[in-house]
Amino acid sequence: MKYIKLLTTTLILYFYAPILFAAELSWVGCGISKKAYMTDLSKAFLTKTGTKIDPQGGGATRGIRDVSDKTVDMGGSCRLYLPGNDQESAVAFEPLAWDALAVLVHKNNPVDNVTMSQLIDIYNGKITNWKALGGPDHKIELLTRKSKISGVGYMIRKLLFYNPEMKFNSSMEYKSSGPLEKAVTENEHAIAISGISSARLRDLKILALNQTSPDVDSIKSGNYLLYRPLYLTYRKDSPNIKEIRSFIAFAHSKQGRKIMVKNGVVPYLRAMNLIFKQVEQERQVQRNSSTNYNYTNNYTN
Repeated sequence: MKYIKLLTTTLILYFYAPILFAAELSWVGCGISKKAYMTDLSKAFLTKTGTKIDPQGGGATRGIRDVSDKTVDMGGSCRLYLPGNDQESAVAFEPLAWDALAVLVHKNNPVDNVTMSQLIDIYNGKITNWKALGGPDHKIELLTRKSKISGVGYMIRKLLFYNPEMKFNSSMEYKSSGPLEKAVTENEHAIAISGISSARLRDLKILALNQTSPDVDSIKSGNYLLYRPLYLTYRKDSPNIKEIRSFIAFAHSKQGRKIMVKNGVVPYLRAMNLIFKQVEQERQVQRNSSTNYNYTNNYTN
């Protein structure tokens, strides 16, 4: 009888020890990253390894700074660290995917396309009426993110103006992407930019940019011009670094890549050409910009 009990205990530990003693990792950050891949990747990673990850939102800046101060194990960010910022310099960034910044309008808006030059002029206040875009004779209501260093807010300023301090001609500002996207569904005269992976889940219209719609193929090729990496953030001195690296490897695996494609983003390693293409695009924006901003300044908020 004792032998049977011992054997039973041994079998239980053999089959269930990975689950019983598995680490639990915390994750906060970019809501777009959460919707794009973290929720589904976390579920699949739990099934595969027994390691639980609890993804919570909070924005890109939290996804960097909460990792930096060791409040959480991992984070999600849709921007890199701010140069010269001590709150972000200790964090490692692992690019996992490419996401498009989508131009959003109400589903009843008759406009289907906007050019890059028109988009720039909407944000700087030179175009203020939908009539200029072939729409109704009504004021354009530009909805933007409140923080200049939010993932979306920072990348719009970088990709369109190469100026992180650029002031937008906003009608309304929002603390996070979720409320901003929801506001577009309720306002027939609104326009906004957000991540395609979260915006595509809303009942709204996503405009073509220079006659190109944002999808996996157009992002991967670079034909859709507004794209950016989505990063996993972590500290190399984390006590759970073994599990973190295991998750990174899983995200880059064939199974992880399938999950990301299913959610509308391009696995990072499938589109390495975008690194060089975006550098050239940023140089062009910088040459065309009226301001020659230095990106090595300190940022604190």
